[in-house]
This record gives sequence, C-alpha cells and structure tokens, in this order.
Amino acid sequence: MVYKPIIVVAGEPNSIFSEIFFKSLRHKKFKSPIVLIASQKLIKLQMKKLKVNKKIRLIEHLFFEKYKLDNKKINLIDVRFNQKKAFDEITNKSNKYITKSFDIALKILNKKITNKFINGPVSKKFFLKKKYLGITEYLAHRTKSRNFAMLIYNKELSVCPLTTHLPIKKVSKIINKDLIKSKIKLVEVFFKTHLKEKSKIAITGLNPHCESIDNFNEDEKIIKPTVKNLIKSNHKIFGPFAADTIFLKKNRKKYNVIIGMYHDQVLTPIKTLFEYDAINITLGLPFIRISPDHGPNERMLGKNKSNPLSLIKALTFLDSR
Repeated sequence: MVYKPIIVVAGEPNSIFSEIFFKSLRHKKFKSPIVLIASQKLIKLQMKKLKVNKKIRLIEHLFFEKYKLDNKKINLIDVRFNQKKAFDEITNKSNKYITKSFDIALKILNKKITNKFINGPVSKKFFLKKKYLGITEYLAHRTKSRNFAMLIYNKELSVCPLTTHLPIKKVSKIINKDLIKSKIKLVEVFFKTHLKEKSKIAITGLNPHCESIDNFNEDEKIIKPTVKNLIKSNHKIFGPFAADTIFLKKNRKKYNVIIGMYHDQVLTPIKTLFEYDAINITLGLPFIRISPDHGPNERMLGKNKSNPLSLIKALTFLDSR
C-alpha cells in the first residue's frame, strides 16, 4: 500500500515546534512519509542544541512527486532563513520565511499529490498582524474557502466554537441561523467522510443558563429555532444547553461533539479534560489541515521539556488516513 505524504510547515522558527517534531519522530514509526518545510541551516542548529542525531534528505519541491520517500531520514524542503542562533526572540523578520513555507506547501497540496497537512504555530502579533483571527482564517483566505470551522478533536469528545479568536463583545453580533447551520453541516460531513461515523451534536447557549435580562435573547430568538429546524430535517443535534453543565460527565457521554458560541466557552473545558491529547482540525478546506494544540511557547525554547503528544496525535491521525 502506498501512503500519501504528510506535509509539515514548521511555522514560527523560534518556537517549540522543532523540539516536539524531533520527539515525535523518535516516539513512533509512521507509515506515511513526513516532509518538513523549514530552513536547513536552522534545523541543523536546533538539532545540535537539542542533541538530535538524525540525517537529513533534501527534497526539491518542484520535483516532489518523483521522490521515493520514507522516514529513515528527515525529508526536508529547504526554505532559506538567516538566523545565527538556534533560538531567538520572535519578531517580524520571520514573516517572509513563514509565508514562503506556506506557499510551497499549498503548491504541493494543489497538485493533489497529498491531502495531508500540518502546520506549526505562528505569532498572531507579528505574522497575522490582526489581519486574520488565526491560522484557520489565514488558510481559508489562501484557499478561498468561505465555509470553514475549527474542530478540536479527541476520539471521546470534540468541540467546535462557532466563532474563533473573536473579542467577546463582538460574538453576539456574529451569531445567526446560517452560521450555526453551516458549522453543523461541516462537522457532520467530516465525521461521515473521515471518521466513518455519525456525529451526535450538543450545542450550547450564548448566555448563562440560556437566559438573558435583555429584551433580545439570542438563545430564544436564534439558537432554539435553528436547532428545532435542524431536528425536523433529521439532523442529530440537541440543545441549546447551559455551558456550565453540558461538560459534566453524565452529560458529555451522550454526545461526540459540543458546539459552543465562542472560543473559550468550549476550548477551556476540552483542554482541562484532555490537555495535550487533542488536535486542531480545520474543516472546509480542500485538504485535511491539522495543527497541534499549542502556540510558540517562547518560555520553553531550547529547554527540551515540551510535551509532544499533540503533534504525535496529529501525525497519527493523518497516518491512518
């Protein structure tokens, strides 16, 4: 059996990603060839710093499909980046390097050689520059994808925030029936297509206890009617439920996905429950995009103490597809 390669963009060069990448390769043997897009010079510096002993196989991305790949060596597409130290502070000097890395990855993915993609973290402050809410939105823009969603996946329970990295004061202005329906349909299609199972979705309310002292209550006027309409169309969706109780053990056992109204409403409990045992999957793109559920984490640079579990889970998920 021929396994499609997993394309990996390292992202911000001054992050813990290279450390957990090396640890992931040591932890488990993967059937799918893993191709890293990063700076050869920098990777060698970081390998020396982290005491990693593994050979590198350079790949020319223009002739990518001609290579017979395996994971005996680190398959590397070199993107030049001039940095003298293995790790340094994050600035905007890495922006062009990260952009070029994504350019190369998207060219390979557009050729349909593979549909497996992982990216390391980037700096929202320096790379995204408030132009995009997150990498989810950045990649949606780059691929011209209008309907997309963030799914934090664990085989026991997954969550999907209706809005992502949006300030709380703007959340209620964004929520509408069409947005709820589009996210639910993306989740349903993903579970059916990639997980070969049916989704059973619980949806939270926006307000505490799904109640509001305001004349306009989003739970009553928007969320409840939308759920009723979807149920009539034979969708497996239930709610809205109060966000402070839906994650109780007896409640969450009934569902495999909980859709929330905003980021921290569902990401805080899922990370408390599973910590690093979760992966960030972007739904609605023309390929399967996964990001390990962590940021650059500058405080841990070069310490060799970071937990690789989220990246191992991401690689394992794609390896089985």
